[in-house]
Amino acid sequence: IGGALLAWHDFLEKPRIPNPNDSMKGSYLGCNYSNNEIRNYLLSVNAVFEEYDDINLFEKVSKLLNEGKVIGWFNGPMEFGPRALGARSIIGDPRNEKMQSVMNLKIKYRESFRPFAPSVLEECYKLWFDTPEPSPYMSRIVKVKRPEEVPGITHVDGTARIQTVNRKQNKKYYDLINEFYNITGVPMLLNTSFNCREPIVETPREAINTFKNTELDMVIINEYCVSKVG
Repeated sequence: IGGALLAWHDFLEKPRIPNPNDSMKGSYLGCNYSNNEIRNYLLSVNAVFEEYDDINLFEKVSKLLNEGKVIGWFNGPMEFGPRALGARSIIGDPRNEKMQSVMNLKIKYRESFRPFAPSVLEECYKLWFDTPEPSPYMSRIVKVKRPEEVPGITHVDGTARIQTVNRKQNKKYYDLINEFYNITGVPMLLNTSFNCREPIVETPREAINTFKNTELDMVIINEYCVSKVG
C-alpha cells in the first residue's frame, strides 16, 4: 500500500485529498456473506445450529462468555490488515485468569504464555488503559490501569495491545461487548484471530473446519449459533 501511494503521489503527481474521516472504515473491507449463503452451507454439512435476532444473540453469547466459554465470532465483512478486529475473532472473558492458557493450549495450539488483546468500548478505554486516544486498529501497546481485574488480556509487563470499538465502525461487535458490559461491569472482551495454525478464516466453510478441529465451545456466523452437539 505504501509503495502504491508513493507512486500515485510522487511519481504520477496526483494530489493528496484531505479526508477528515477514517477511510479505512474500521478495516472491514473484505468479503461478506449473506445469511442465505451461510444457512445453505450449514444445511449442506448437517451443522447443528440455531438462528437468533441480535438482542437474543448478544444475550446468549455474553452469558456463555461469562460462564468461561470460548466463542468463534464471524461477523460481516472480513478485516483487511494484520489484526482480527471483531469480524473474524475468537473471543473470551478477559477477567478469567485461566483464559489465556486455555485458548493457547486448546484452540491456538501454541505456548501457554502467549498473550491476547482486549476489544474495549471506545467510551470506556481511558478508565482501563493509560492512553490519551483511541486505538481502533489494535496497533498500540499501552499500560493496563486495572490489571488485576482483567488478567486474561494483561501481558507480564502490565501492558495490553488494545482495540477500541465504537458503534459506527462495527455495530454488532460493539453491541455484543456492551451486553457483556451490562452483565459483568467490564466493557471489553478478550480477542484473538479466528484461526489455528492457519491463515485467519475467511469463509463460513473455513470457520466450521476450524471449529471442528479445535476445542471452541461454539461458533457464531452472522445470525447463526453453531454447536458441536444437538
